[in-house]
Amino acid sequence: MRGCHMAEVRAEIAANVWQVHAEVGATVAEGDELVILESMKMEIPVPAPSGGTVVEVRVKPEDQVQEGDVLVVLG
Repeated sequence: MRGCHMAEVRAEIAANVWQVHAEVGATVAEGDELVILESMKMEIPVPAPSGGTVVEVRVKPEDQVQEGDVLVVLG
């Protein structure tokens, strides 16, 4: 891990949280699926923008999120 760089993974659209694959403490690689959002019966995967460790998960299934809401924090 490089220093204390944190990356906030945000929702790109307003949607419902369908699945959460990220778990606090888990190591993820760039492109790993963290969350799956659902909007208008479409599944929208949210990938990790870079590798790191999941520091915080701010959503759970059935939550509603707005564009820009933080879903997961990577460190």
